[in-house]
Amino acid sequence: MAITQSAKKAIRQNKKNRVVNLIYINNLKKLVKEARSFVAAKKIDEAKKLLPKVFQALDKAAKAGVIKKNTASRKKSRISKFIQSNSPKG
Repeated sequence: MAITQSAKKAIRQNKKNRVVNLIYINNLKKLVKEARSFVAAKKIDEAKKLLPKVFQALDKAAKAGVIKKNTASRKKSRISKFIQSNSPKG
């Protein structure tokens, strides 16, 4: 248990920040999972329409400091590559 005032305050801040951060994280996970399920169901058009929302969520999470900028960039690259690789060639 925290003893000093600053440690007690840090615990309070961590609890508040965790609640806010979880909103970003859960939204990200939900969108990525949804996009992957569209690809699994061969609904590539729906997945492509969802891509801007995924990108926006990643950018917002990076801006808020929940994830790092390069992590967001990597995730955007991988999800778009995943959708492209599963789309019919033509």
